[in-house]
Order: sequence, then C-alpha cells, then structure tokens
Amino acid sequence: MKKIFYISMLVLFVACSKSGVDEDQSRIRFDLGFTGQTRATASAFESGDVTGLYMSEYDAAGNPASLQISGNAVNNAALRFDGSAWTTSPALYWNKGVKYDVYGYYPYAAPTSIDEHKFSVATDQSTAKTANTLGGYEASDFLWAKQTGVSYPDVVKLSFGHKMSRLVVNLVKGSDFEGDIPDDVTVKVHGTVIDALVDLGSGDVVKDQYGSVKTINMKRDGAAVFSAIIVPQRIDSRQPLVEVISNDVSYLMQGRIVFRPGF
Repeated sequence: MKKIFYISMLVLFVACSKSGVDEDQSRIRFDLGFTGQTRATASAFESGDVTGLYMSEYDAAGNPASLQISGNAVNNAALRFDGSAWTTSPALYWNKGVKYDVYGYYPYAAPTSIDEHKFSVATDQSTAKTANTLGGYEASDFLWAKQTGVSYPDVVKLSFGHKMSRLVVNLVKGSDFEGDIPDDVTVKVHGTVIDALVDLGSGDVVKDQYGSVKTINMKRDGAAVFSAIIVPQRIDSRQPLVEVISNDVSYLMQGRIVFRPGF
C-alpha cells in the first residue's frame, strides 16, 4: 500500500507542475511606454503607478468589437507597476485563437461612460506627491494608448500619449533687475476651463462646454520656470491669462492662445 500511494502522489505532482507551466505561458504580459514624449513627472512610469485597462474581442469573422462601458473581455482592470513589471490582480490570460484591441489610460479612475469620460485638471498643481496621492500636476496629466489586433503569445505594448496641453512660463529678468528671482514668486493661469470629456475608445478630448472656469496655481520646475497642464481649448478674447505674484505685487499678461493636446 505504501508503494502504490507513493507512486500516485508522484504522478499527481508532475501533472500539477505541467499545468502551472502552461498557465504561466498563457498569462498576458504588458510593456508600457511613451510615444516619443515624456510623462509630466519623468521619462518613465514610476513604481506604484496604476493605469486602467480595457480589452475587446474580435468576432469569428475578424471584426473588432467597439469598446463598451461593460461587457468587454476586460473591463477597467487596474494594471499596476511595481518598478519592474506590470500586473493585474487577478492575472489575465489569453483566450488562444482570439484577437483583441487593448486600451489603456492614466490615471486610474472609475469611468461611467466610454464616449464621455469626465476628467478635470487640478486647480492647485503646485501640490507635491505623497505616499498615497499624486501631486496636482501629475494627477492632471491624462495619458491614453491603444494597441490593435493582439493575440497569444504577443506582449501587449501600449505607447501612451499626452491628451492634455501644457503651458510653460519662463521668467526673464529685465535689464534693471538685480539679484535672483525671488523665492516667493507664484504664477497663476486665469480663465481656462478645467473640465474635459475624454473618449476612451479613440483618445479624443474636448473641453466640457458646461465645465468650470477656474484659476490654476502653476507648478514650479526651477528658479524661473513654471508649468501647468491645461484642458485643450481656445482662448479667443484678450483677457488676463498669466499672473506673476511676488512681494504682494502682481504682473499680468493678456493674450489669445490655442491649447492643443499633447506636449
């Protein structure tokens, strides 16, 4: 009895090991990057970043399904970066023989619409990142990517592009200015709509026509450089746009400008 029991256990162990290898080979692997640009925070994703992930199947005739808010092969899975690899919980596996379109967006949210996902840039983009939350500037950097027609055993490669616009202000000392740029300088952007509608299926972004017009505190990138992420929009009328404040004195710049997606 002991010999029979030992042999049976050995066969069972070998079978389980082989199943684990097959399962690992079918796991979907991800490689995320940027389309010739850099993210607002750095040139690469950072450990702890989370992107939203959708996958839609092709039908038997080879036609891709349109992306829906639910009912896709994968619905808004949280794809997390640990500093070396991207993973979901639970893991995702290929349905062999089936092609997929894969969609990614950042930062992760809980969309209630595919065609009109609501996104807002922060009004205070000078706030710093903490262990639990993104800084105001980083949280405003909406990214989107899509890869079409992928299947087993492909690595899903998503190249993210910026969908917001970016304004950079460089302070230049006049000929009669002595000393360094003061530490107390703050720069604000006035008169822009902070709310956008994003089509998660196409990556198109439009200003929310019913969105709020707010003032944005810009992020300081250096002694004389400030930046802010803006919803794509057109400012047609001359109005106070940029305000520089130092020692309780304000300097205003007016202008017309078109903020286009990408930076």
